[in-house]
Amino acid sequence: MIRRLLLLLSFSIFLYVLWGVWQKQPESFQINEFTEVIQGQYNTLKENEKVNDSITKLLVTFDQMARQLSDTLVEDQEQETNSATPIEKPVLATPTQQIFSVHNVQLHQSKEEVEQLLGSPKRTSENEYGINWNVYHENYHNFIMVGYNDQNKVAAIYTNQDLISSSNGIVLGSNKQMVGEQLGESLSSINKGMVFYQFDKKQEFEMFQIDDSYITVFYDQHQNNTVTAIQIVSKSLEDRRNDYYTNETEALKEGFEYQLFDLTNSTRVKFGLSVLTWDDYVRETARKHSKDMAVNNYFSHENLEGKSPFDRMLEDDIQFTIAGENLAYGQYSSIFAHEGLMNSMGHRENILQKDFKYLGVGVAFNSKFQPYYTQKFYSK
Repeated sequence: MIRRLLLLLSFSIFLYVLWGVWQKQPESFQINEFTEVIQGQYNTLKENEKVNDSITKLLVTFDQMARQLSDTLVEDQEQETNSATPIEKPVLATPTQQIFSVHNVQLHQSKEEVEQLLGSPKRTSENEYGINWNVYHENYHNFIMVGYNDQNKVAAIYTNQDLISSSNGIVLGSNKQMVGEQLGESLSSINKGMVFYQFDKKQEFEMFQIDDSYITVFYDQHQNNTVTAIQIVSKSLEDRRNDYYTNETEALKEGFEYQLFDLTNSTRVKFGLSVLTWDDYVRETARKHSKDMAVNNYFSHENLEGKSPFDRMLEDDIQFTIAGENLAYGQYSSIFAHEGLMNSMGHRENILQKDFKYLGVGVAFNSKFQPYYTQKFYSK
């Protein structure tokens, strides 16, 4: 929109100058003569390389102005949002139908009931189960993701904020020992098709099958293995996912990208930091690196040509004062990728870097449908 306004402004200036030329012509000057003059001038300018270069530079300048103006407006809007009245945490009720609820939402509730409580989703994007994550939040406060089945009933829930309520006392910040005491022994593997996928006992999560649901509890290893997030998936939804990795689609790739962006912002808000602004330009840089790794079967911040994350940004004309890159590979969803990154200190520091302003995420899949995730953080 802003770029259109700038182009309109430049066109108006052109018309103003042209009007001045018209006004200076004698009264006997005829329209056909005027047209011939304009055509002649146009042909002359078109053949002049210096003029063509100047026009190109002018268009580039207008594009840069548009981006700067857009960034300024976004920053102003963020400042207004951050200075607004603090957002209150909802009063959480003890669940009655399930062991856990999130933001007072439980499995099998209707979409209508949920949206009477939470309003409309801020974003909807495809996930690994072939349904959509519907994301509800207030500038990333009170963040919850909800998935609905074909009957518009809640089939999946996730949060990484203080919205967890349970009938057994487990909440955000509970320790790992208490979770084990209340939920019993966690699963050591999960069956997909003819294959059993083993879980690493040292991983930052535990999965439990309880009644008609799979409950995954994520731990923050940098905060004494306390509960940092929870995902609840109905058994019927999990069972219909036949393979560990989901076949690649454009919608799934974009879904993983936006989900990882939203998860990053919800985590930043949880730690008292400002939200990041999505950047389409650096998303393309991230996508290219993910695709390069997936196609050429490597995993590194430095590509096969020896270019660093910063080299690749500059190559794409992205200017920055500070920048960072996170990589993840093999996690079957954006949620598991994010939780893994938060338990890796260097990646965690990027996610929680207070001076970063922009983020773009690029995802690509290899021939086995294993996702590669690249996050590009920076400030101008």
